Amino acid sequence: MKYVIIGNSAAAIGCVEGIRQIDKESPITLIASEPHHTYSRPLISYLLYGHTDEQRMKYRPDSFYADNGVETMLGETVTTIDPKGKTVTLESGKVVSYDKLMVATGSRPFVPPIEGLDKVEKKFSFMTLDDAHALDAALNKDSRVLIMGAGLIGLKCAEGISDKAGSITVVDMADHILPSILETEPAALVQKHIESHSQIQFILGDAAAKFTADTAILKSGKEVPFDVLCICVGVRPNTSLVADAGGKVGRGITVDERSATSLPDVYAGGDCTECHDITVDANRILALLPNAYLQGETAGVNMAGGDKVYDNAIPLNAIGFFGLHMLTAGSYDGEVSVESDGENYRLFAVKDDTLHGFILIGDVARAGIYTAMIRDRRPISSVDFELLKVKPQLMAFSRPERDKMLAQAH
Repeated sequence: MKYVIIGNSAAAIGCVEGIRQIDKESPITLIASEPHHTYSRPLISYLLYGHTDEQRMKYRPDSFYADNGVETMLGETVTTIDPKGKTVTLESGKVVSYDKLMVATGSRPFVPPIEGLDKVEKKFSFMTLDDAHALDAALNKDSRVLIMGAGLIGLKCAEGISDKAGSITVVDMADHILPSILETEPAALVQKHIESHSQIQFILGDAAAKFTADTAILKSGKEVPFDVLCICVGVRPNTSLVADAGGKVGRGITVDERSATSLPDVYAGGDCTECHDITVDANRILALLPNAYLQGETAGVNMAGGDKVYDNAIPLNAIGFFGLHMLTAGSYDGEVSVESDGENYRLFAVKDDTLHGFILIGDVARAGIYTAMIRDRRPISSVDFELLKVKPQLMAFSRPERDKMLAQAH
């Protein structure tokens, strides 16, 4: 069996490890556009912030590829997939054949078509290690930085460069920060914390209408001068390889619970795909590292002839800003209960006797109990949920349930 993997991040690594659970010997070829050893993308802000280095950013040890019998073709870009001939063609003209193919092409930054944006010389994205290095080289202590986007990428960018610039302004059309994962009240708490620990300023409910070389003119008419522009307004899945090969694609590549695409012997996982979110019972893009890894591992096992499904995907974000920890999961529809003391915030959403989602800010200890309840669809009526909301602990579960959970942990 000859395996080919396109990509080199979490889903690709999960695929390698999934294959090797079943098939210890067959050759694996890994092809990726970036020339770097696999690394953890969420850590690029910590690299700029000085809290990590490139060696510690590595997602797997230096010996990973050799240990797993993987031939790497790094710095090479796949341009086409031929599902009939079972080959992929590279930009260089090389053709690589496969028996089983994994597509883990991730996503790319979305650059909105705004008038004058082409006139801005120092503009950057914030998704890759090379992006981080380029941004770092453009900054000095007097730089006025404008960040478009107050989502996860924009705020981690702001944190990462907070000690490297003179001023940072973050603009977002939403009326609160982190609009994809937070409600208004917890977002205000996080924003207050960020503002109190940095020189970061926010302009919310507004957006860039046009640019000059060094000024953003917002829709409100407000002008924001800048030296460096960071575009962090969102990403788009890299679906074209599968779409051009005739595969089924929605907003992302369509895969089933075995991570198989509609093309024969072609699998996919990670940010380029859609998967089934059990908290809303719908297919959506879940651009999250744990999700990517699990999709990739599932693909690898099945490519190698095993039998594995990934059928309990949920949105899950664990993140922090300037020492404030936050964990969110699931969706917030249903009956919502909230507790807040101004520093810690806890929201739980219950629907149909199951926990559908939560937001924890501040104290996030032992939150895995809540995540397991969502994934396992454990009935709320089977636990002492009032106790669990205050303090996550096994004593809230019945004795048989405790024994079962402890057995699973071991």
